[in-house]
Amino acid sequence: MKSILYSILLLLSFNVFSGYPEDDAERGDAIAQWALGMKFVRGDGVAQDYKAALKWFQLSAEQGFSDAQFTLGTMHHNGNGVEQNIVIAHMWFNIASANGHESAKKKRDSLEKSKMTKEQIAEAWKLARECVKNNYKDCS
Repeated sequence: MKSILYSILLLLSFNVFSGYPEDDAERGDAIAQWALGMKFVRGDGVAQDYKAALKWFQLSAEQGFSDAQFTLGTMHHNGNGVEQNIVIAHMWFNIASANGHESAKKKRDSLEKSKMTKEQIAEAWKLARECVKNNYKDCS
């Protein structure tokens, strides 16, 4: 539900303000950065480019935007634009969950139950604590 509200706000903000998510993203708007990342993932009006998407998602995630944090978890889980890594995926799902993202909590819990060893889970929790301590900078 929260991501639906963000999407609606995103659409409204683009129509009310600059009209270009790129401009708002460059100015540091976390929602616009996430939206621009999604454009690169989908190839919506731009060439599909997971590396460019990753840049925008990271900038958004560093501001605490849980949708971007969830998306980074998904990219690491699936290996889109990054090396597949369930420990890093769990870390991002855990951080997004702590910031109120319900789907992230479900993904984190599912990973713990089905794909991760106890050692991997402990490492992911440690990385999440370090990431939060560093204000979401240099987390993956």
